[in-house]
Amino acid sequence: MSLDLQGMFNPFASFGKNDHARILMLGLDGAGKTTILYRSKLNETINTEPTNGFKIEIINPCPGMFFTVWDIGGEKKHRYLWHYYHPGMEGLIFVIDSTDRERIDEVREEFHNILTFPYMTNVPVLIIANKRDLPNAMDRWELIDKLGMKNISTQHKWYLRSVCARTGEGLDEAMLVMANLIKQNRKENK
Repeated sequence: MSLDLQGMFNPFASFGKNDHARILMLGLDGAGKTTILYRSKLNETINTEPTNGFKIEIINPCPGMFFTVWDIGGEKKHRYLWHYYHPGMEGLIFVIDSTDRERIDEVREEFHNILTFPYMTNVPVLIIANKRDLPNAMDRWELIDKLGMKNISTQHKWYLRSVCARTGEGLDEAMLVMANLIKQNRKENK
């Protein structure tokens, strides 16, 4: 179920004092997960290498909200481990390289597979389409179609946001959407 974003970008949304959520960040290798993680944490671009295993960082997407983000390596040899990280996660950020047309079927398959894991029931999903600054990047509607988002179960609230991790363009808004998805999910599942 895609979301109506009316009110979703309110930077003064009410969160509890030092509210905290555990977020799982997945995606194929080369999508930009680690760049997004450190851009969100440090507000600068750092040189990264492929993640071997995982990285954990705490970021502050908006006043009163903190995410502990688990950035899990996306190389094919690591993907079988993804399902071990799901228990206790309150949100999934799935990062895709919006220029990688050759692997879009693989992206769709891995994404839909993740959503079938038992611990992912009712977990809100933010899809970050990275590298929007490049001329051959797929737009939001093409990605929604190619990822088969119309077939996603109604138990998953999701939103797709195009960003440029190198410059940070669109990233703050994306993280704010994730914070609001979590807030809304907590309210509905009390």
